[in-house]
Amino acid sequence: MYELYCRTYQGGMKVASFILPWRKPELLEGENSLSKLPTLIKSMRVESVLIVTDQGIVSIGLMDTFLDGLKNEGVQFFIYDKTVPNPTIENIEEAFQMYKENKCQGIVAFGGGSPMDCAKGVGARAARPKKSIPQMKGVLKVLKRIPPLFAIPTTAGTGSEATLAAVVSNSETHEKYAIMDTALIPHYAVLDPLLTVKLPPHITAATGIDALTHAVEAYIGKSNTKETTQCSIEAVQLIFQNLYECYSNGTNIQARTNMQKAAYLAGIAFTRAYVGYVHAIAHTLGGFYQVPHGLANAIILPYVLEYYGESAHKPLSELADLVKITKPSDTIEQKARKFIDAIKKLNEKMAIPTKVNGIMEKDIPLMVERSLKEANPLYPVPKILYKNDILKLYHLIKE
Repeated sequence: MYELYCRTYQGGMKVASFILPWRKPELLEGENSLSKLPTLIKSMRVESVLIVTDQGIVSIGLMDTFLDGLKNEGVQFFIYDKTVPNPTIENIEEAFQMYKENKCQGIVAFGGGSPMDCAKGVGARAARPKKSIPQMKGVLKVLKRIPPLFAIPTTAGTGSEATLAAVVSNSETHEKYAIMDTALIPHYAVLDPLLTVKLPPHITAATGIDALTHAVEAYIGKSNTKETTQCSIEAVQLIFQNLYECYSNGTNIQARTNMQKAAYLAGIAFTRAYVGYVHAIAHTLGGFYQVPHGLANAIILPYVLEYYGESAHKPLSELADLVKITKPSDTIEQKARKFIDAIKKLNEKMAIPTKVNGIMEKDIPLMVERSLKEANPLYPVPKILYKNDILKLYHLIKE
């Protein structure tokens, strides 16, 4: 009965998605494409922007050329650089205060997924100043135009430059949840591979498998459209062809370009087709222990795919064929297993651990409850899991 309820809910959401005001960001792509953004911002008559970033980005001077471009165009800017991994409600509120006090007219998200989530949170607050962040938790609670949002990803992972989600952490309750609304899709995204060249190998690895998780969870789910299926397929192929090269040779511009495209395509796919239990579990690890989201996804992904068993074999076998790791004589199950093994081998080559360190037994019951609440009934997963299933998964990933 519970499964019927979940599937009915998911079916309703899929039907409803066809009438939502979907849009895609307008893209600036290629080497040095960031240099075009200040002129674009000025042409939109945006006189002042809030730049949401983190101290790591500021300390290495990655924004300097962009800031010079804004000065040359006469666009005022104010920098909020206190965003933490798994950004908090406090981050969003501090940044929103800066946005209001300086009468900003646009928002620039500069960094990985955390600054983008924080910037989207600011956009949500600007659109709905009488609503708190917790009041906008869930689906379609903004429903109002946000200020112009310019997303500049410095990792090839989250795909947040293409998605409707802002993931927020409550530092008091250790809860991590998403605000999901088509209003939060950025208006413009800059895919400049030069911004990812100096990314440390371990971050390249984790963010790359994060993108793979988005593409795979979207593809094996039950709410795909033709477009999300195609985007997932392209993303998976690009990641298998380019991620290890980016990890081992970070200055390969073509590989970096391809990974940025893969992350973007995976973002397009999962923002409409959703994710699954990998994300639901990863969010709890971020909320409780500040495990970086990409790393959590990378560790968890093979465990969940294996746990789905037969329910995921067919789509996984199709992905295995696409990345050319199968033989014509392989069965569907053998192909699916080869695909999961390929992910494990890729993780191992990039020194991604096989277990999550630091999970405390006393926290598991609440994490199980929260991950189930996030996933069911919303995520159109291959197989509906129950409390005992999620409990087993936590013990499988626990060191």
